[in-house]
Amino acid sequence: MIDPSSSEYETDNEDVPDTHPNADARSMDRAGTRSPNPSADTKSINSNPGPAMDGSGGGDGPSPSPSVISEDAEAKQEEERRKRMQLYVFVLRCISYPFNAKQATEMAKRQTKVDFYNITDWSYRPFFTLVENIPYMVSKQQLQTIKDRFQCFLKGQTSIITDEAFLNAVQDYYNIFLRSDRVARMVTSGGCSANDFREVFKNNIEKRVRQIPEISGLSKETVLSSWMVKFDAIYRGEEDTRRPTNRLAPSAASELILSKDQLYEMFQSILDIKKMEHQLLYNACQLDNGDEQAAAIRRELNGRMHAADKIESKNKFPKFYLRNNEIERQLQDQYINELKQQVNLLRSNLETLPLTRGSDKSYHPTRLPRLPTSALDQASEDDNTLSKSDVGLRFAIEVVVIEVKGLKSLAARKIVYCTMEVEGSEKKQTEQAEASKPYWNTQGDFVTSQPLPVVKVKLFAESTGMLSIDDKELGKVIIHPNPNTPKSPDWHNMTVPKNSQDTDMKIKLIVKVERPQNMKYCGYLYAQGKGVWKKWRKRFTILVQVSQYAFAMCTYLDRKSEPNEMLQLDGFTVDYSSPEPNREGGKAFFNAVKEGESVSFASDDEQDRILWVQAMYRATGQSHKPVPPTQVQKLSDKGGKQGQVDAPISQFHADRARKHGMDEFIAADPSKFSHATLFEMLQRLTLSHRLDDSYSCLGWLSPGQIFVLEEYCARYGVRGCHRHLCFLTDLLQRASEGAMIDSNLLHYSFAFCASHVHGNRPDGIGTVTEDERNGFLEVQERLKNYLKNQITHFRYCFPFGRPDGGLKSTLLLLERVMMKDLTTPVSQVDLRAVISECLEKAALVNYSRVSEYGKIEENLNSDGVSPNQKLDAIIHLAELCIEVVQQNEEHHAELRLDDKDRKSFAWFSGVMSRHSDTFLSLFGVDMDSVLDQQVPDTWDSFQLFQILNEFLLPHPSLNKGEFHLHLQDSFAPLVIRYIDLMETSIAQTIHKSFSKEAWATQNDFGISTILKSTQGSGTQLKSGNDTGDTVLQQLEMLQRFIRDLNWPPEAFGMHIQHRLKLMTCSMIKSVIARSLSRFEEAIGRIKVSTDLELTTNPCVLINIILECRNRSPKLCEPGLDPGKTHQIYHTEVEKAVESAFQSVEEILVDKLIKVLELVLSKLSRYDEGSFTASLLSLSKPGMELADKYVEFMRVNQDILREKISDEYFVESLFKRWYDSSVKLIKDWLMERSEIQLHVYQLKILIRVFKKIYKDFELQGVLDVRKGNFEIIHKRLTVEEATASVTTGALGHSITMKDSDDEYESEDRRES
Repeated sequence: MIDPSSSEYETDNEDVPDTHPNADARSMDRAGTRSPNPSADTKSINSNPGPAMDGSGGGDGPSPSPSVISEDAEAKQEEERRKRMQLYVFVLRCISYPFNAKQATEMAKRQTKVDFYNITDWSYRPFFTLVENIPYMVSKQQLQTIKDRFQCFLKGQTSIITDEAFLNAVQDYYNIFLRSDRVARMVTSGGCSANDFREVFKNNIEKRVRQIPEISGLSKETVLSSWMVKFDAIYRGEEDTRRPTNRLAPSAASELILSKDQLYEMFQSILDIKKMEHQLLYNACQLDNGDEQAAAIRRELNGRMHAADKIESKNKFPKFYLRNNEIERQLQDQYINELKQQVNLLRSNLETLPLTRGSDKSYHPTRLPRLPTSALDQASEDDNTLSKSDVGLRFAIEVVVIEVKGLKSLAARKIVYCTMEVEGSEKKQTEQAEASKPYWNTQGDFVTSQPLPVVKVKLFAESTGMLSIDDKELGKVIIHPNPNTPKSPDWHNMTVPKNSQDTDMKIKLIVKVERPQNMKYCGYLYAQGKGVWKKWRKRFTILVQVSQYAFAMCTYLDRKSEPNEMLQLDGFTVDYSSPEPNREGGKAFFNAVKEGESVSFASDDEQDRILWVQAMYRATGQSHKPVPPTQVQKLSDKGGKQGQVDAPISQFHADRARKHGMDEFIAADPSKFSHATLFEMLQRLTLSHRLDDSYSCLGWLSPGQIFVLEEYCARYGVRGCHRHLCFLTDLLQRASEGAMIDSNLLHYSFAFCASHVHGNRPDGIGTVTEDERNGFLEVQERLKNYLKNQITHFRYCFPFGRPDGGLKSTLLLLERVMMKDLTTPVSQVDLRAVISECLEKAALVNYSRVSEYGKIEENLNSDGVSPNQKLDAIIHLAELCIEVVQQNEEHHAELRLDDKDRKSFAWFSGVMSRHSDTFLSLFGVDMDSVLDQQVPDTWDSFQLFQILNEFLLPHPSLNKGEFHLHLQDSFAPLVIRYIDLMETSIAQTIHKSFSKEAWATQNDFGISTILKSTQGSGTQLKSGNDTGDTVLQQLEMLQRFIRDLNWPPEAFGMHIQHRLKLMTCSMIKSVIARSLSRFEEAIGRIKVSTDLELTTNPCVLINIILECRNRSPKLCEPGLDPGKTHQIYHTEVEKAVESAFQSVEEILVDKLIKVLELVLSKLSRYDEGSFTASLLSLSKPGMELADKYVEFMRVNQDILREKISDEYFVESLFKRWYDSSVKLIKDWLMERSEIQLHVYQLKILIRVFKKIYKDFELQGVLDVRKGNFEIIHKRLTVEEATASVTTGALGHSITMKDSDDEYESEDRRES
């Protein structure tokens, strides 16, 4: 908020302003500023002679004593009280009898769009209204209560049914919105309502629900509605989710359309008027008397007209602002014409009002004569003379026939009835009654135009004879009522026919003559004048109001509709007069005087005279108020006991007000006050009252307040420009004090002032005073600074986009304020430059607030904070900054402009993006400071880069922005250094893992250093050497890390990826080569025997090569090199893998085949003809050799199947093993094709051969019974047949045939 200007204060040592209707032009002081304190304006309250109400001039002198200071303070308080009291009298009259403004009956919402550039109807009065959702203001205590309720819900202390999604939404709403310091600031400013809380939550969940996939049978609208019902239940602190009642509170209902009593009460509070003071003023001013108030208005308008003539005659014009070769004299004439036109307009408005006698009935006149308003019109005054036909009265007469007494001549059962008749009306009849009970109580209603009508009531007896034609008249009574006739029941003597026995018959009647609305008073008066009523005698006289400005004294004769004589009261002055003893008749005298005419009147009593004078005083519109002689006598006899018994109640109230010192306020002439100064005070106090009530109004006044202010301005001539300039100053002052003010309200008042100053006449006023011009320029500059401050602090002035459309309204108003006139639009370059400058300052403000919130200064500048702690602090600050940018984009970047405004502010999103980049650049300064303090070759800062980069990359405007490029430049050397160190580390890991020292000290040959656990193989290494991740895992993690960094520069990113792919290929080939080398060494160390068992290490080495083959396509996937050439990196790895697999199979099978060679070499000793054959045969060898080989084969098959993770590799290895074994047996047999096999050889070969092909067949080796198998099978079958012939059965169930006995004997042997 901007600070209040020091130039707004003014002293009280100014001259009293001129007392004319243009005093509003003096509302601005000599420098064009306003006084911020009400006491500074009290000097102009009253210019009547009497005690001075302005403070004494303050000159240099000795310091006053405390007693003098106390007296000055008391004098100022009394001066303030008197000013408020006088102002309240004027407000009372505006409320009691409004004839210009009206309270709105159709509530237009605050959000109603107004085109401030093309307003054609300035009668539009925007105000804040309450319709469906009453914007009750949220206080600090209520905010804390709301927080507690939501916290209870989050802790599960309510029975509201919820789900995880809704719970997360409420948690975010609580953390981000309710706990925000900006919400607390908005609550303090009085601009936060319950509706704002609801709308923010609704906007948040709409975004959440929009991301939820469609669910069959459950619409998103249903989810939203359900969540809002739960939110309302939490907000109200109730667990009942039923819809709340729509009944408005009494205070809220009164805020819509206020009655007069409610308006009285409101302005009592605004002006600090006591209830007793109000009652005294109300009664003394006769606010319930419409005639008195209309007469007061006529006197006020006449006073304004005379004041305008006085200004013209004495040449007391304000100083005007000259535009386009205007001449001062022309403006002066135009100024006087405008003053008179305003008065004539008010008179026209007054004429359109119905003539009222009270507050509930009205009469519309048939003729509205125009009164003369100038000397030129005075010559045509005769044209406005009333004729007798213009005076029309219509009286409603009620005749009630109650009963008759003294009827004795008729039989008891005789039927009687009465008739009622008013001359000129239809005759009416009562119901029938028996003569013994002549009671009817029947009413007859008549209408007549005769002020003195004749009422006839007759009593008839029904005739029952056959030849009777008319009923018999028993009696009659003739009454001559008038409007003053008592309305109580009365007995009247009836005139009976001759020879009637009922001579004392009476009838009880009620005769009421209702007064028409245009009859102001009536009665019998004595009168005599020169041109009318030339003889002094008593006449029935009626004061008739033809229109608001036309009154006539008319005398009537009996049964006459038109007046006999009449006197038009235009220009007359009525007053009390002394008794005239020479005249016969009349006790209390008064007269009506006019130039060339004088009429004397007299009544029979004093009270009647007072009422006649009061009625005529209202009619004439004279400025002099007659004082009854009895009152003058009472004032002169101070403390006397003489009482005024016959005085009317109005006189009693006037005396009572005089007793309490109210008479000077009541009798004050409004035309002698500076209403501009009074209205300035009234509007300021009204705004303060409005901002302090329980509604979040944002400065918008209520309909009732607008109604009273409008009526005051029109009635007392407050210029519209002055009114809106004062309102703008008051709003800006309250905004500087922390109140939240709606920019649309400021825009409306400023548009009015700009339209007036530039000559568009928004209210019909074409003259512009110098004070208005200077005041407008000052307010324009102050408003411009205020708007720039609002934009600079937009995050805190419009938190979470509340009030809705606030930032958009501020920008539109700034564009309007920067316009030099109404037709020339502001340059978009200039407007963008101003807004850009504000947003640059906003970036610094927002970052300072965020840094303060995150306590960054404490963490970064403290000596006892370690680099890691500083890094954690800057990472936290980065998250806060990202949240700020996201909130700004969500709530402020999109203005939701119309087509016209969108063209003017199409660049705003770019400016906001620039603001966000500037905001992040300020963060970059602290980031660089923290990074410089980090220990070399530490990589925890990459988390900071990843957080920021992931936010910036998808952003359409911040991606590759200034801060993003700076971020890349800051972390590029770190990334390169990290890759270099990782490459060196992985190479050292490979070297150390395969070094001879590692092989010599580790029983697993250093394999655990290379691969901690092979994925997917199920093999767990238990070497006890846990040195970290594997090389492959390190390579994969390195690539994933670089990939997660998502490096934005294409060339640099491609360079890093190309380097990583080449490094990965090199490392994998190195691992494969070293693994193959160590595999050869491991296999070479295994001793060949039938007890040979493969260890885990060769299998793990095989798995390492397999893992390299499996991961190489992903780690070395194809891509573009820096030259944008497509590269296929994993082909070289695949070649190395295939070559390694071939070598592994060859080495491993060769080692396994050597065991079979060992078995065959032992069988060779039994060859026919050899020396050892006969010796070995003597020992009768058994099947141990075959069993050991079979056991060796099966054990290693199981080891390979279990330890090696790749099935295809195992099957290929088994195929090669099987083929090599069969080929070796075939070759061995082929070498002995010429000799017969020894029985022992045959038995061993049959068992080994059959176990080989059967076991490998069970291991999944295909086509085992083809090729060399057939050759071996045929040879062994022939050898078996030959041996069975020579030596008999081989025994041990050994045969080339597949039989169950063989399997059973084998099972027994194995068991």
